[in-house]
Amino acid sequence: MGRIIAIDFGEKKTGIAVTDELQIIASGLTTIATKDVISFLKDYISKENVELFVVGKPKQMDNSDSQSEALIIPFLEKLSKEIPNILIQRVDERFTSKMAFQTMIDSGLKRKQRRNKGLIDEISATIILQSYLYNQ
Repeated sequence: MGRIIAIDFGEKKTGIAVTDELQIIASGLTTIATKDVISFLKDYISKENVELFVVGKPKQMDNSDSQSEALIIPFLEKLSKEIPNILIQRVDERFTSKMAFQTMIDSGLKRKQRRNKGLIDEISATIILQSYLYNQ
């Protein structure tokens, strides 16, 4: 089995989470500048066995696509072109940022630490990945 990588795509920063090789545990990996995501992923898969990318799909409450989906589509096209041998699946990411922020509060992070947008993105990617694993 290969690892699964979850991507919480953002206009400026993107959160990345990854499973263990048995696809049991989802862990935050990093947050990187969105412009560097493809090169980061290429480097990562050169060292690790990855079988799937899970990318968050932002939705409105009425189940229609969020405005940020327009930014994600070109990224997905580029990702599938640059790394064609790894499948991409989408997962509803509604409320992941709020859940990530609540996770930070629940874990006792101080207010200054909770302002770290990169950490929120990484935790959001982890929640996306946990959601994917739970629904499989």
